This record gives sequence, C-alpha cells and structure tokens, in this order.
Amino acid sequence: MILNQSTFHKDFQLNGISFSSVNELLSYSLSLSKSTQQFFKKWFSNDDFIIVKTSGSTGTPKSIKLKKELIINSAFATGEYFNLQENTTALLCLPTEYIAGKMMLVRAIILGWHLDIIKSDSHPLKRIVKTYDFSAMVPLQLENSIEKLSKIKKIIVGGGVVSNQLQNNLQHLSTEVFATYGMTETITHIAIKKLNNYKNSTSSVSSLSYTTSIQNSFYTTLPNITIYKDIRNCLTINAPKVSDEIIFTNDVIQLISDTQFIWLGRFDNVINSGGIKLHPEKIEVKLSKIIKNRFFVAGIPDKILGEKLVLLIEGNEHNMIFNKVKNCKLLSKFEIPKEIYFVNEFLETETKKIQRKKTLDLINL
Repeated sequence: MILNQSTFHKDFQLNGISFSSVNELLSYSLSLSKSTQQFFKKWFSNDDFIIVKTSGSTGTPKSIKLKKELIINSAFATGEYFNLQENTTALLCLPTEYIAGKMMLVRAIILGWHLDIIKSDSHPLKRIVKTYDFSAMVPLQLENSIEKLSKIKKIIVGGGVVSNQLQNNLQHLSTEVFATYGMTETITHIAIKKLNNYKNSTSSVSSLSYTTSIQNSFYTTLPNITIYKDIRNCLTINAPKVSDEIIFTNDVIQLISDTQFIWLGRFDNVINSGGIKLHPEKIEVKLSKIIKNRFFVAGIPDKILGEKLVLLIEGNEHNMIFNKVKNCKLLSKFEIPKEIYFVNEFLETETKKIQRKKTLDLINL
C-alpha cells in the first residue's frame, strides 16, 4: 500500500464539517482538544510512524512506535469485518490520547466516515439525540448507556471484561455489541466475540445461542492472523498486517482452533495459594452472578499459604455480601475469598480500566 499522508478520504466529515485541506482540518481540530490536534499533526507529518502510549492497567505505561502503514491495515480490517464503508456515521467517546481513540480518528479519515467527537466520560450517551452506525466504548460506558444504546447500530467494547449481568442486559437490544480482544501492540483488536443479537449477526460467531455467556463463547480472529499457545498456555499472535513482530502475551487461553480461543485470565494475575493455582478472572465470572457492585479478587502475602485470596468491592460495607460470598455454591472451597474489603472508589486509568495493584494498595493489610 502506498501511504499518502497529505490527504484524507473525500467523504470524511468531523462533527458534520467537511474539509478542503489538511491545514483546515488541523485548524478546526484545535477547537476540539489538544490531543486530537496533536494526533492529526503527527498523522499528516512526513514520519512513517506515530508514538502511542499504553493505558498502564496491567503495568507501567509505556510508549510504543507504530507504523502508519500497519495502522491503515487495521482500519481497513475493521471496516471490512463490520461492513463499515464510506459515509458511516460514528461516535467517538474515548480519549484520543490512547490507541482506541486514535483508531477511531484513523478509521474516519481513511474510510470516509462522518465522525462526531464528544467528551470522554462514563455516561457518553446522556446528551446524544442523533443515531449512529458505529461506536467504541469501555464496559463502564456501555453499562451506563443501556437505556440509550438503541441510538447506535454496532458497538465494540474493550478495555475490560463485560460481566454476565451486563451481557444479560444487552440481550433485548437491537444494537449489535461485540467484545474485542487486542492491545496497543496489535493496534487495538485482533479478535472479536459477539455478545448479543446473535440472529442478526453478520460475523463468523453468529451461530451462538442467546444463552451463550461471554465467558464461555469464543473469540474469533480477524483475517490474516495466526494464533497459538506458548509453554505457559499464553496466547501468541502472528499478525503481519498489523505487527512486524510475533507478539507474546500474558493472557492465558484455551485454544479452540486456529482462529478461536477462550480467554481465561492474565498469567501475571495467577494466585498460588497453598499450591493451588487460582485464576482471578475465572473466580470473578462466578462472583458476578451475586455481586452487583464493581469488584475484583487478588492475592496478598500470607505466612501459611504463601498467597491468600481476597475480594475487593467498590462501595459501602454490606453484611449481605459477606453471607452471599461465603455461601456461594458456584465457588469451590479454594475459590472462596479469605477476606473481603470494601473500597469507596476504585482507582482507574484515564481509559476507565481498574488499576488493580494501586487499588489493592489502598486497603490496610
């Protein structure tokens, strides 16, 4: 592909405005946000790459260099997979400082979308009156927008796990909602999982039944991507269209086929409690059936067990939660938390992901 960095698609619009030149677009983008204008400046520069930063939800934030040619490949792959052609109406409600927000900008200028940008917050649709073909959200935004999701035809959600309860709340909606798997290094998603509205799905996972839960359904890779497991049972990705290197992740998976996998959790989150290896994400799936507040489980040092399993819940202390958890028949005896802590408010990244380690540091052990 020949990269023409001085132009954008003839049908591209931003907040209902068409542009006759890059300079005109740059001038207008300054009125939106500094980060948006800075991105456009870098995109239309002579460099063949851009620098993006990771969110820091699973470690120290870092900067990554991504080739523009690979970014364009990712934009075309999304457009093809979801059938989002020129004149697609799209809503950007994610921060443009990070890859997910930047990719919405790239898709718009490359594919010729009509993109509206609004402030990124936890209730993105509260003032929306228009309807859109496409948007991207994090789980918290999705959860807070249930009553207005019909304003958007297709939504991709990333940056965290969608709970059983939230997925159940999606089943009556006409909006098609997809969970995505990806990271900054893969230029956002390389695999998709349908969460609702299966009968109307045009994706390769359309045969899933309505009773299929997010935790038991498969992620299906986009075209031109090869996956396999390493010796830790972690996902390894070969995606030459979006990465020059093979990517070794810390995501423990169950490999279903050459194109499908089940995500089990983070390798670096595994808790070794008395010789028993516990996957926090697997336990959280079970607890999501009885806990409505945001929560997560983690391991803390223990003199006898090495690590002991604890549960952190966002909000005020509630005795009923103690009883529900201790008597939860969904949990094995090893999966029952030894301690339960309540935290007024979880610490988050700018992209609304829970910072588990920093939140864990808030409790007095």
